[in-house]
Amino acid sequence: MSAYNKTDVHPSTFILIGIPGLEAAHIWISIPFCVVYLLALLGNCSLLFIIKTDPSLHEPMYLFLCMLAVADLVVCTTAVPKLLSLFWFHDGEIRFEACLTQVFLIHSCSTMESGFFLAMAFDRYVAICNPLRHSGILTHAVIGGMGLAIVLRGTALLSPHPFLLRWLPYCRTNIISHTYCEFMALIKIACAETRIRRAYSLIVAFLTGGLDFILIICSYVLILHTVFHLPSNDARFKTLGTCGSHICVILVSYTPAFFSFLTHRFGHHVAPHVHIFVANIYLLVPPMVNPIIYGVRTKKIRDRFLKFFTFSKPVK
Repeated sequence: MSAYNKTDVHPSTFILIGIPGLEAAHIWISIPFCVVYLLALLGNCSLLFIIKTDPSLHEPMYLFLCMLAVADLVVCTTAVPKLLSLFWFHDGEIRFEACLTQVFLIHSCSTMESGFFLAMAFDRYVAICNPLRHSGILTHAVIGGMGLAIVLRGTALLSPHPFLLRWLPYCRTNIISHTYCEFMALIKIACAETRIRRAYSLIVAFLTGGLDFILIICSYVLILHTVFHLPSNDARFKTLGTCGSHICVILVSYTPAFFSFLTHRFGHHVAPHVHIFVANIYLLVPPMVNPIIYGVRTKKIRDRFLKFFTFSKPVK
């Protein structure tokens, strides 16, 4: 007989089991995960400090980068401490309310990250296609308004997710085959019809990440059209070079995100440990890599970073 009674339809706790099939390797897997998380904390906090303290970096691209860094910090900090507790101490228990909070923060902040990528693409479009009006179009008030709109969009569209999950009965099991709580992981263990909830999640994903990605592609088509009309190859390479960092962080972020999204919904033959491992890479790697990419490719940030850690004058 099932151990669940009527009150257990909404269990007080869920049990996270980590990466199915790789339980014996959890300790070893936790080492690179912990290192990547610490690097993400160091990189993003350093980036925020450098941009805040250097007025010359108070430009649209870097202000959007600050917003992205905050969203990255929230996403990885929401998931990783519990993940490490699970791997190190076998503490997979998470309260029902904490699980729903984790779902909301991870999905809403991931949506905000996508919006910040789009805002950065718009900045590159204006800077390259209409450079004389760049400072007039992207004023601090406009940047703040765009950032607020992105945050409100992520909050409004993802706020229903915890309620949609809360109203579901979980009468079969309270064990989640994952390292953190996410929408589809909870949908899979519910013992009720979830078609409408899945459809809503799919629509939200398209209206945020999918639509953002399409608009980013469109912006780069227009940018390339402008670049190829420049008079010299040197001018073309120099102009495209200003987009290099943005393109790199988009590829790093969207590749595992799309893989995770598609395999959750359509990749029924993908091994669970592969999907969950990629889902963790999506949460951990972009927050670590984004500051490195901008630190290496942006001279102003690189020089300030070197000065901050070596107490030497920046290279001229």
